[in-house]
Amino acid sequence: MLRVLDASFVTTATKAGQWPREPVPEVAFVGRSNVGKSSMINTLTNRKQLVRVSNTPGRTRTLNFFDATLEGQAKKRTVRLCDLPGYGFAKVSKDERTQWQAMISEYLEGRHTLRVVVSIIDAEVGPTSDDVAMLDLLQTMPPRILVVATKLDRLPKAKRIPKLHALADQLEVPKDVLVGFSATERLGVHDVWARLVAAIDAG
Repeated sequence: MLRVLDASFVTTATKAGQWPREPVPEVAFVGRSNVGKSSMINTLTNRKQLVRVSNTPGRTRTLNFFDATLEGQAKKRTVRLCDLPGYGFAKVSKDERTQWQAMISEYLEGRHTLRVVVSIIDAEVGPTSDDVAMLDLLQTMPPRILVVATKLDRLPKAKRIPKLHALADQLEVPKDVLVGFSATERLGVHDVWARLVAAIDAG
């Protein structure tokens, strides 16, 4: 079983020249504003405040990089995590949204160390048009995709699996690439890590 030994902040970036240069396999997290990206990264790394969690949508306006040191099968490895700005937030200027979109596109298209993109959906709300558009974009790019439905704790236990199956159907993705997750109940932590590492190892 994988275990997180350490996690730390690396750097913040707004353009390619500021991205970390070390050849560390990278996982990016994308999702609409307030979908629970920061809480998810904190839960995955077993750190309460590695990523600042805000109740104000649109707080993340840069690419934020973090390193997680994992141990599993008697070996250690480092995986770099990149928290991307949330999309679909209306209360910013059109120019600022355009800048965010350009920054995210540049990263997703040009980051050679990027191995997996975690596309985060709100399990309770379901996929928005922005979520669908992001998945369509990601499917045109080389990195593997893992869809994670967060806030699963807000659904009754009996409805969770049927909801996940329904989300997979809505998004037209195989059921095995969609994982349920809850930061509150720590659901899906091991499943997400196992899939991320397997995707990284698969090249």
